[in-house]
Amino acid sequence: MTKVLVLHSVSLVGSALAALLRSEGDFDVTSTGWHTAARRAETLCPDVTVVDVDCPGATAVLAGDGRSRRRVLAPPTPLLVLATAGTPGTLGRAFQAEARGYVDKDGSPGRLVRAVRKLAAGERFIDASLASAFMEADPVPLSARELSVLARAAEGDSVAEIARALHLASGTVRNYMAAVTRKTGARNRIDAIRISRRKGWV
Repeated sequence: MTKVLVLHSVSLVGSALAALLRSEGDFDVTSTGWHTAARRAETLCPDVTVVDVDCPGATAVLAGDGRSRRRVLAPPTPLLVLATAGTPGTLGRAFQAEARGYVDKDGSPGRLVRAVRKLAAGERFIDASLASAFMEADPVPLSARELSVLARAAEGDSVAEIARALHLASGTVRNYMAAVTRKTGARNRIDAIRISRRKGWV
């Protein structure tokens, strides 16, 4: 049996994806949200982890949220992302997170099944429909830690809340936000979030 972990912020969608994969008969599938992702990944040791990169909260997981990135996304567990061609910035984030598979959400369900099988066999998978989006993706100038701080800020977290969640000092969080503002050419924190959302980084 191929063990698959599906991460999605919407329980109903995650459950539907899990049901689709279970119907194949040779997938042992678990679906969970972001908050329990690290614990589930550590317990299950999945052969493939599936993430919808357009979900709220996905940026924090892809970029590294506290201690969870190493447990959830780091090799040797292959990462398979669900994306759309219209959001090249999310593909750039997934590439930075060392994703090995890219499935177009506008494609057929069979593409997801095929991609899981390929990643479990140690191969890569990229939907042809996403190739042009890869070419259009702007390089992300932010580090993984800067992205994780920015993602939390974009969700409305205060400096203190970001510091607690990422196990950082408040001053360090402010330094990261200052770097984000500078690198994005923004006027302030709100402008940095707006620019980053437009480019698909958060």
